[in-house]
Amino acid sequence: MMGFVGLKLLFIGVVFFLCLSSCYSQFNPADKYSIDCGSPSNTTIGNRVFLSDSLASSFLSTPQNVLVDTSANSIPSSEYSPLYKTARIFTQTSTYTFRITQSGRHWIRLYFFPFSASNYNLTTAVFSVSTPDHSLLSDFKAESVQTKEYSVNVTSGDLEITFTPTGSSFAFLNGLEVVSVPDPLIPDDAMSVNPPTNFKGMLNKALETLARVNMGGPVVTSRNDSLWRSWVTDLSYSKNRNFESNVSNPTAVRYPPDGATQDDAPVSVYGTAATMASENDPKANFNVTWEFPVDRGFQYLVRLHFCDIVSTSANTLYFNVYIDDSNVLPDYDLSTKFGGSLAMASYSDFVTQSLNKNQIRISIGPSSIKDVNPNAILNGVEIMKLSNSDGSLSGGNIPSSNSSSKKSIGLIIGVVVGVLVAILAGVIFFCVYKKRKQEQLNQSKIWIPLSTNGISQTMGSKYSNGTTISAGSNFNYRCPFAAIQEATNNFDESWVIGIGGFGKVYKGVLSDGTKVAVKRGNPKSQQGLAEFQTEIEMLSQFRHRHLVSLIGYCDEKSEMILIYEYMENGTLKSHLYGSGFPSMSWKQRLEICIGAARGLHYLHTGYSKAVIHRDVKSANILLDENLMAKVADFGLSKTGPEIDQTHVSTAVKGSFGYLDPEYFRRQQLTEKSDVYSFGVVLFEVLCARPVIDPSLPREMVNLAEWAMKWQKKGQLEQIIDVTLKGKIRADSLRKFGETAEKCLSDFGVDRPSMGDVLWNLEYVLQLQEAVLQNDPDENSTNVIGELSPVIHDFNRGGDGGGDGAAQFEMSSGDDISGVSMSKVFSQLVKSEGR
Repeated sequence: MMGFVGLKLLFIGVVFFLCLSSCYSQFNPADKYSIDCGSPSNTTIGNRVFLSDSLASSFLSTPQNVLVDTSANSIPSSEYSPLYKTARIFTQTSTYTFRITQSGRHWIRLYFFPFSASNYNLTTAVFSVSTPDHSLLSDFKAESVQTKEYSVNVTSGDLEITFTPTGSSFAFLNGLEVVSVPDPLIPDDAMSVNPPTNFKGMLNKALETLARVNMGGPVVTSRNDSLWRSWVTDLSYSKNRNFESNVSNPTAVRYPPDGATQDDAPVSVYGTAATMASENDPKANFNVTWEFPVDRGFQYLVRLHFCDIVSTSANTLYFNVYIDDSNVLPDYDLSTKFGGSLAMASYSDFVTQSLNKNQIRISIGPSSIKDVNPNAILNGVEIMKLSNSDGSLSGGNIPSSNSSSKKSIGLIIGVVVGVLVAILAGVIFFCVYKKRKQEQLNQSKIWIPLSTNGISQTMGSKYSNGTTISAGSNFNYRCPFAAIQEATNNFDESWVIGIGGFGKVYKGVLSDGTKVAVKRGNPKSQQGLAEFQTEIEMLSQFRHRHLVSLIGYCDEKSEMILIYEYMENGTLKSHLYGSGFPSMSWKQRLEICIGAARGLHYLHTGYSKAVIHRDVKSANILLDENLMAKVADFGLSKTGPEIDQTHVSTAVKGSFGYLDPEYFRRQQLTEKSDVYSFGVVLFEVLCARPVIDPSLPREMVNLAEWAMKWQKKGQLEQIIDVTLKGKIRADSLRKFGETAEKCLSDFGVDRPSMGDVLWNLEYVLQLQEAVLQNDPDENSTNVIGELSPVIHDFNRGGDGGGDGAAQFEMSSGDDISGVSMSKVFSQLVKSEGR
């Protein structure tokens, strides 16, 4: 009897062992290289051995061997701490060459710790890293401990990794790994986000890992991952921890035959999850949201890991999953995916469009299906950047290979091309001559930023006194690249004050001490080139105290650089929420709105044809040291319709949440599209919250819709910024709400002009500072339109005689921003002024 029991227990043990072993990866990488750079001996981390620098020197071609180390006391504490004690320095272009025995995807992991050695301060190193087909890092400067992980598809027999110092600087590396990746890990296709179509071609892309997160669980080190990956917690990405609840049930996790494997994510990831903190409240209605920083101008692979470890029965957990504002998995039920089984590990892949912002937002929330308890679940997130059409993950150029075979191929190609060029020389010369003539003609139309006295000159620096050339009637500020380098401390990353779709914005100081903002674009970006030209064309036409001034530009060395006046207090958005600035008073906010309205009114009326901004938002309203508002960022601007036209037909562009719905529906652009966007800004100023916030209950997500509901109920005071409670006069708030409401009319024809908006905001300020006496229209709900004087020549009045309105006529193209608009307005609203 005892023998039977013993056999039974042995059988159960064997079955358990087989089941357990089936959960773990059997993947054995064909290629596995690990190097502890600069180390005189091998280093063991977990079950991996990192070769000493001397043993790995056969992989490296470098003109000079420079090895450095640091004090043990300065090494950061982590599982990779031993790698950070030493480093290899590259004073010239150097290449690692690894023999690849099996083609396919390979991890490239680069370990950096910028310590200070006796002869080298690694914090000052600036360099690029590339493979023959991909630029991995461009002008990289390590400022802290970093691990850069890439996945590249190797089709040839060798993988070359080249380190190229920038200028007179040097490169360094603490550790390096090249490891084969299981073929199924990264498929060729995924679901595209907005529109939801099938994306193919992943195999041709290089990937960079930007985030790998264990949602609701602890850190998972590489020692507990079958592919030596590290998973961090979601704490730093969570938007509101109070909305999130964490669960753990690793023993429930199962890896189905047609689902995820241990190579996709370990049990420690699938066995923990973030869920809604709904506490079984059947009325709970909110999303749990995380935001992940990314680089603009790239597409991203977003992998979402799921395992239902919370349900006790099938078909009880339905939820929605959002990437940014797209519901990518509506009414998602994990049990249905696996025939009613629970706790099955799985993942879903999505590819975004090329992003014009620096973050990806992921949210989970309740389904709209009735009679289902509101809850949602997410176990893990991976976000990987996809290389662009140039094969770059950095935006930089790919340095040419040092391979002699490739040089030979290049020489052969060069000879062939030379022969062809010789044969076709006459034709090519004629075509190029015509093309250059046309380009010169086009350039003469573009480079005319600042018009004054008929002289064109470049800006001087310690490198150049500037040059002066004739330029008709234009004063052309073309700034030498060396002067901009000097002004920005060679584009010091610590001087970055903003990142936009066009590029990074640096604080700069010119040789005369003038502070400037330097916007550096990507020369290879077609979108960037269009924005570059548009900014110069637009800002060269206008000079107004409520528009950010263009000081100069640079187009040397394929650079696209714009130089603006420096705005000390940054964006209006940063003063409203999210940045910790002191709360602004209602008067300050009104004055900022009035200044921005003046700038937009000038755009719409100050030239022969209206200029439509197309991207009006609080982030594009900048504040100087006195909090005076100036409208900025004209990269999307468009000239308005001709006199005999009502609109401009154009592709829809703008920022989500601010976009005119009529423009979106009909793709017909007018000045009233700017008015709609400005109406959203007005509510943003009043409520001090983002225009789109998926972390809020559903009816509150869209600020414009939410605020309009309260405005129409006459209860706008219920949703204003808490710091303004009791500080706004009732009439001032009422008129402000009416103005914003009219701006947000569904149809452009029902919206006021920016001139009307400007006058009404002046009225709002008047009402706030002192209630007007004996004004029959004080309680009017239709001041917009009544307070819209015909403006022609402001300086014509003078002696106080004649009709009151006529005293304030002015040219619509004049800059009236220096005039006291309150005084003008007070004359217009009094009965004798009408």
